[in-house]
Amino acid sequence: MQEIYLKLCQILGEDGVLRDECMKNHTTFKVGGNAKFVLLPKTAKALSETIKYLNVIQYPYYIMGNGSNVLVKDSGYNGAIIKLKDNFAKIDVDVDNCYLKAEAGALLSKIAKCAYDESMTGFEFAAGIPGTLGGAVTMNAGAYGGEMQDIIMEVTVMDRAGNIDVKTKEEMKFAYRHSIVMDEDLIVLSAIMELKAGNKEDIKEMMDDLAFRRRDKQPLEYPSAGSTFKRPEGYFAGKLIMDAGLRGYRVGGAMVSEKHCGFVVNADNATAEDVLQVISDVKAKVFEQFGVVLEEEVKIL
Repeated sequence: MQEIYLKLCQILGEDGVLRDECMKNHTTFKVGGNAKFVLLPKTAKALSETIKYLNVIQYPYYIMGNGSNVLVKDSGYNGAIIKLKDNFAKIDVDVDNCYLKAEAGALLSKIAKCAYDESMTGFEFAAGIPGTLGGAVTMNAGAYGGEMQDIIMEVTVMDRAGNIDVKTKEEMKFAYRHSIVMDEDLIVLSAIMELKAGNKEDIKEMMDDLAFRRRDKQPLEYPSAGSTFKRPEGYFAGKLIMDAGLRGYRVGGAMVSEKHCGFVVNADNATAEDVLQVISDVKAKVFEQFGVVLEEEVKIL
């Protein structure tokens, strides 16, 4: 383990390698055990070298942004978490063409603020999604009638051999909460988005309205990973869970939100085991009553 640590420090610098790091501090769910390493590459070259080294020694790793769609088990992650948030967070604006380029670790809220500052419309739907651009592109995140595929022009990706490529919108093969990134195990580095010239007051009005609707309907007062389940075809996960009588259903500190049943929340110092048990019980009950298989939207490590 010491040999691995020293090599990673050589690639990333000592400040880029955290050992036995508690993942509660890196996920919005605020649960989970320790990862052997949390790695903080500052450049695409450093990321590529890190991945190549981990591949050579066959050491498991997971790419993470803001940790807003991740649940780490209490036993922790026996590998390296490569965290892109903060270091890969540059945002550039081309006002003349209404293009906005952002790196994978940029928070969606900051990108939305940048678009607003430049009177560019089209990104308002993503302003309240608590994640980074990389994760949003990977799963074609969406809210309130908008999806990433509506605005993406091209995406720069890295494969697991450390090679960089540029994908067009068509090549991204976007679908509901899905993209080619998941099929081919790629890593999003950055994306160019095409927005439209808009009126600043109108943009702010829409962002404020969506923020109000989000606060009104979602349990933002509790740590969570957002919507816990994907939307089953022909149904809404939250309504199925509510109709199954599971509103407020609780195991330990984890609970089905009373405000929005599609959310499992950390209501009171939950463990990852509490959360996983609630997820398991909800899936079983919904299938028992309605014959519908719920699939987790949250990634479990």
